[in-house]
Amino acid sequence: MRRAAIERLLPAAYQRACVPGSVLWALLDVMEALHAPDEAVLADVDALFAPYRAPDAMVVALARWVAMDHVVASPRPDTPLPLPPGRLRDLVAHGALLARWRGTPYGLRLALEVATGLRGFVLAEPADRPFHVVVRVPAAATEQQLAVATRIVEAEKPASTTVEIVVAEEPL
Repeated sequence: MRRAAIERLLPAAYQRACVPGSVLWALLDVMEALHAPDEAVLADVDALFAPYRAPDAMVVALARWVAMDHVVASPRPDTPLPLPPGRLRDLVAHGALLARWRGTPYGLRLALEVATGLRGFVLAEPADRPFHVVVRVPAAATEQQLAVATRIVEAEKPASTTVEIVVAEEPL
């Protein structure tokens, strides 16, 4: 809030006493300076909720907001995130689509692809094992990507199914 706007809120007697060089004039200048940081945040508040514009710490909160807390959950607060901030931003940006397809093979495959940045996940349901899903992770997956994929599969699979995660062999 600008000093002049604050001054207009004062009673008439104070407004008359507010002249350059007075204590009240200086006090209103200080009040203006104290409001400036908060007003800057409020002027761009929509950026806090945009996954590609929000600060990294806010993206973690947004991931929890779109029900992806199992991806960012860690036993200790000082533990680094299991995936890079860019991947987490992608996951938040796809949050509505992932929620719509949750519990389906398409939804699980999409969540894995967005979180790891890899393509080629294969989900199979063996005919001889009902309520069992085999998830084939692309051979190019790193250890960290495999760990993220495991977290997502365990959280996103239907509760009534068992799951087996295997790394695909290198293509010939």
